Amino acid sequence: MAVSSSAIVSPLLINIRTNLSSSSPDLPLFSIFRKTTTRKPSVVILSCKSGDGLANEEKKLLLERYGYDANEFVSEPSPKTTRRRKELQKTGKGKQVSPEDPKPPRTTHKLLQVLGGKARRKKLLSPKGMDVRPMMEVVKGAAFDILQVAGGCPASLRPGRWLDLYSGTGSVGIEALSRGCSEVHFVEMDPWVVSDVLRPNLEWTGFLDVSVIHTVRVENFLERAMQFVEVDYGVLMGQISSSALVGEDTFIVVEYPLRIDMLDSCGCLVKIADRRFGRTHLAIYGPKWAQKRRKSEKSFPAVAEKMIANGRLKV
Repeated sequence: MAVSSSAIVSPLLINIRTNLSSSSPDLPLFSIFRKTTTRKPSVVILSCKSGDGLANEEKKLLLERYGYDANEFVSEPSPKTTRRRKELQKTGKGKQVSPEDPKPPRTTHKLLQVLGGKARRKKLLSPKGMDVRPMMEVVKGAAFDILQVAGGCPASLRPGRWLDLYSGTGSVGIEALSRGCSEVHFVEMDPWVVSDVLRPNLEWTGFLDVSVIHTVRVENFLERAMQFVEVDYGVLMGQISSSALVGEDTFIVVEYPLRIDMLDSCGCLVKIADRRFGRTHLAIYGPKWAQKRRKSEKSFPAVAEKMIANGRLKV
């Protein structure tokens, strides 16, 4: 027995009929009435994401039955689109990835200064961060004190050409120019360091006219094509010793890390000093006559103490 309730008119003009029995399949669950008017009816589309709704074909038949174009409301994605969408969801490539943040611009500050000579106490630019690691001032000062004494002129350097490898800020070469060096060749491969640090430092100290800047790798400058992951000091010193830039009266200053054994000689030059400053080692090579002079200076305090003890020298 089929029992149906009376029609219930909704505000949306939908006449709802409730069918309590499944034995009358011809009775519709609902029907839509239109007003007799010249205005076109507004269409309200309600959608839900539950999986138990009508299939697309049933929706089409229902919309066509009431005079609507089914293609405007129901669209089936192509199998290729569905497959592609599932693949993107599995791999995670469908998510929009934000672009990488641009690197902050490199900046400089004034922490270094010239220690002696004509440009004494002038501040020098150096990059912020660890891209360039200048020689510590205590190391630089000690190196030049040794060079000046070994060169026979404690007040200044002997005139000559200076080669500043891995120059960075140029503080070592500028120190040499300030203390009497004639000309310095700076070798630095970073173009930004050259344009924003090294060249401004040379202009500020007034040594640009007596400087030559080489924006290349040190190994290429020394006519060797092989690139090193780390500096091979044995190969480097061999290159320097065989270079035409090194003569009998040349001095070479090498700042090297721990666990490196520096040779006692570099071509015709001998090691006249090897000092440690914390985690930094400093080796200085020079002519043999400089080594003899340094040995005599070292022996002078011992001789003086002996003369004082014997009463031959009064203080």
